[in-house]
Amino acid sequence: MFFGTYFPKLDEKGRLILPAKFRDDLEDGLVVTRTQERALAVYPRAAFESKMATLMTAPSTVKQVRDYQRMLMAGASDEVPDRQGRVTLPPHLRQYAGLDRDVVVIGAGDRAEIWDAQAWQNYSEASEAQFSEMDDEFTALTGL
Repeated sequence: MFFGTYFPKLDEKGRLILPAKFRDDLEDGLVVTRTQERALAVYPRAAFESKMATLMTAPSTVKQVRDYQRMLMAGASDEVPDRQGRVTLPPHLRQYAGLDRDVVVIGAGDRAEIWDAQAWQNYSEASEAQFSEMDDEFTALTGL
């Protein structure tokens, strides 16, 4: 499980040092893909494959399903961290998420997410006001 907030920097080659707490889960390979919020999602390879296996059972006759599959899979990149725990983020994904040097890596349960530092601050500030109200909605949706 991925949780916490970390503030690494991208180097000039587009490499990111993964948070030490995430490395064991990602050392056998990972998949980086886009999120709907113009950030990047990082999944352990096996978890991504499992998620995609489930997604591929959805009916491809539904346009929204095809669109979602295309966008998620076309943006995905299979990576393996090096010995220092660095992973190279492909240029098209860095561009998509607006990543330059200052980034934020957050744990989001089954995945890590990589955000541009300013975009994360904006998102976090906008969501903070609604966070206290989310408890009631979450309870209603999940029954927890």
